[in-house]
Amino acid sequence: MAEYKSDIEIARAAKKQPIMKIGAKLGIPEEHLLPYGHDKAKISAEFIASKKGGKDGKLILVTAINPTPAGEGKTTTTVGLGDGLNRIGKKAITCIREASLGPNFGVKGGAAGGGYAQVVPMEDMNLHFTGDFHAITTAHNLLSALIDNHIYWGNELGIDTRRVAWRRVMDMNDRALREIICSLGGVANGYPREAGFDITVASEVMAILCLATDLKDLQKRIGNIIVAYRRDKSPVYARDLKADGAMTVLLKDAMQPNLVQTLENNPAFVHGGPFANIAHGCNSVVATTTALKLADYVVTEAGFGADLGAEKFFDIKCRKAGLKPAAAVIVATVRAMKMNGGVKKEDLGRENVEAVKKGCANLGRHIENVKQFGVPVVVAMNHFVSDTDAEIAAMKDYVAEQGAEAILCKHWAQGSAGIEELAHKVVQLAESGQAQFAPLYPDEMKLFDKIDTIVKRIYRGLEAIADKGVRDQLKQWEDQGYGHLPICIAKTQYSFSTDPNLRGAPTGHVVPVREVRLSAGAGFVVAICGEIMTMPGLPRNPSSEKIYLNDMGYIEGLF
Repeated sequence: MAEYKSDIEIARAAKKQPIMKIGAKLGIPEEHLLPYGHDKAKISAEFIASKKGGKDGKLILVTAINPTPAGEGKTTTTVGLGDGLNRIGKKAITCIREASLGPNFGVKGGAAGGGYAQVVPMEDMNLHFTGDFHAITTAHNLLSALIDNHIYWGNELGIDTRRVAWRRVMDMNDRALREIICSLGGVANGYPREAGFDITVASEVMAILCLATDLKDLQKRIGNIIVAYRRDKSPVYARDLKADGAMTVLLKDAMQPNLVQTLENNPAFVHGGPFANIAHGCNSVVATTTALKLADYVVTEAGFGADLGAEKFFDIKCRKAGLKPAAAVIVATVRAMKMNGGVKKEDLGRENVEAVKKGCANLGRHIENVKQFGVPVVVAMNHFVSDTDAEIAAMKDYVAEQGAEAILCKHWAQGSAGIEELAHKVVQLAESGQAQFAPLYPDEMKLFDKIDTIVKRIYRGLEAIADKGVRDQLKQWEDQGYGHLPICIAKTQYSFSTDPNLRGAPTGHVVPVREVRLSAGAGFVVAICGEIMTMPGLPRNPSSEKIYLNDMGYIEGLF
């Protein structure tokens, strides 16, 4: 049996090419690459602007079933498919999100793919990378400081200190900061009030960076952020505090997409990273639209299962950016089917064909949902060595009954050679002209009806419910001219319902909308459903306990 290597060991052994050479493959001149060391670079705004109006390649979305502790491997499949398309002679770019430090030190431990389908430099990507998240954190907190400073110096805008809507952020899981009292300590420190922290990836600044088309659009969107309300409930904007100019300056470099490479020296854009269960969960519009001008195929992913990631990718990102996906890949595993079929994690190694069949209902629901958007679908079966022929056959048969095809993929162990069949199928679907993409609901639909539409058509729930305060707030925003905005639902990623333990394909459940938030700069309304936290906590045994520098000075524990 071959020696097992961890993801970080494989990444460390990679034969990377100088980043200028990777840029040259895409026709990016050296003077338009801002290098961060030898293996990563930012692409200049001038080069990006010069490509506007050019022909677009085909956009491929990689999404997945609801995540389980068994693991699905969505990013691994995204990277593998990009390599696979290059292997069969197509010019392809992979576009993924940047990793948040919070989950890295909490549960996940890293987010750059896995096995022989990874983006490198893995350690850099999972830690500080090119500083984008630090810039976003700083820009967000500059606005926080300006609000309290404005109130301190006389509050000329008449901000109601009870209605400050702008919290602070940090890129770490820290439950102790969810709810705080700030400005304690006397007159010199300002007026005490309730406040709190969210994680950076939940910041509206992150969402804005990932939806803005250029620096001018970025500044306009930042100016549109609603930071507080007056006593008459009229909004106070970031532009009223003259914050938009300085915040844009802080984000100038962060707006430029990051170019890196896969283990097979194919180009990858890694840029932005809004949470998918809280925000819209896609990499930046700038990275995706630039990649489409430079390649035949762009493979990108949306966070978590298709009920969250794909729905938001289609209804928010594609709607806003005018993108039209040519095909979608849904990642699933035999192991995850068994978990959805009721098998415990410790029993996943044993063959259980009946559990596979039972658990496939979750996959079937996602296939139906993606097809609702008019996008053709193929299922990528991410292979594990414990999968048996009978289990694989059961899953393939089920998918065939749904009018789609499931293809066994071995990219984790074999790199691009293990995913050629899927690459050919994706090309066939993308070139077939089957895609007739359309969002789920029209812009002019009422805000609560949009929420209800997602609940009924995507989650297959009975209805969305909300108290009078939530409904009145939505009506007020409609009256203020925000009724055309799409909805970004914040809920658990583990289930179609708001109960994280309800696996499979539940129907008839009710989805309670606990709170709504207007992200006027990003351009969507967030509906917070069930028990979802915008500032996660660390688990009992965080991943950070296993992360350290070894005697050679290498990082261990990221995976």
